[in-house]
Amino acid sequence: MLPRIVQPPRRDPLAVNSLEEVTPDPDQLVAAFAAVLAIKSGRTKGGRPFYDLRLGDTTRTVAAKIWDDASEAMQLAAQLEVGQPLRLLARADVYQGAVQLNIRRLRLVDPEQPEPGYDPAVLFGDGHRYVGDRLCKSLVVDIETVPAHASDSLPSGVAKAVDRFASRDGVDESLIMSISPMLGQIVSLAFGEGEIDDVGDQEVTVLAVPHPEHPIDDPPPWLLVMSEADLLRSFWTLAAAADVVVTYNGRNFDIPFLVGRSLIHGINARVDLLGSPYALRPHLDLYRVLTGGGRAQGPTGLDVVCWALGVESPKGAMDGSKVADAYAAGDLRAIAEYNRGDIRATTSVFHRIRDQILRYRDNW
Repeated sequence: MLPRIVQPPRRDPLAVNSLEEVTPDPDQLVAAFAAVLAIKSGRTKGGRPFYDLRLGDTTRTVAAKIWDDASEAMQLAAQLEVGQPLRLLARADVYQGAVQLNIRRLRLVDPEQPEPGYDPAVLFGDGHRYVGDRLCKSLVVDIETVPAHASDSLPSGVAKAVDRFASRDGVDESLIMSISPMLGQIVSLAFGEGEIDDVGDQEVTVLAVPHPEHPIDDPPPWLLVMSEADLLRSFWTLAAAADVVVTYNGRNFDIPFLVGRSLIHGINARVDLLGSPYALRPHLDLYRVLTGGGRAQGPTGLDVVCWALGVESPKGAMDGSKVADAYAAGDLRAIAEYNRGDIRATTSVFHRIRDQILRYRDNW
């Protein structure tokens, strides 16, 4: 008589509250919410189709794969876009020492009709409450900064370092402090959707930090007043939902400044925007495209490029060297307007570079 084979009891899917709770277990399916950070299709050497995904929430990012034996998931994957929230059923494996999800089923989450357990703050961050209705596919972004401290309040060693840099560059100490994330602060962050037909129709939002002695009582709808910490949380929410973050010279200034200030405030920098300098996504620095990633041969600032391309330049009565004085005087509205102009100018340059250069590149 043959021995009776006892099948192990079937384990119900384990619902987790965040990706941080996912641990490898080949016998356990997990159900989780996640945001799409990246997706691309591919085929094995044998011709088998698959999708590679990068999924994330505020606690973790993980790699995921969809194979053709999950046919419904494969069909939906063809329609996915970066920034979309998902509900997924997957098995957590280990690949090259890291957790990788093998997705068996998935469905899109409708933010207008959320299901039990869905919390956009977990997926996109606390900044979602400020900018959740203003997410962008191609996020064009620019910041304005000022000193975070009075120069006479600095420790002697720090003050000497600032003085040394100021003397070397022949500039004011306040400018040196403004360009250092350790000594400066962000007072304005403007952003807009780059995937528009007419820059004149672009809606540009500015996140602004009012001077403590000059509060803003009645800001216009495009000006959102908040603390620097909430500004940073909002930025990472926007960046996590975007297909690409577009800047002009952002690799040298804006992004390192945002990362440095996030470090100081204890806020997670959820998207790697300083990875490979040759990659066009997730961070497209238009300056690097124009200069080949090296040192520019002559002036190539945004105002110079705008003039050469026949694009309206944001440089007028206000420029970066005047931001600190305007902030001290309580003229945050002027800073924000200048910042908005930078976004429209950068978007115009983005359109020209996208249409005349990037569309011929395989990695775009």
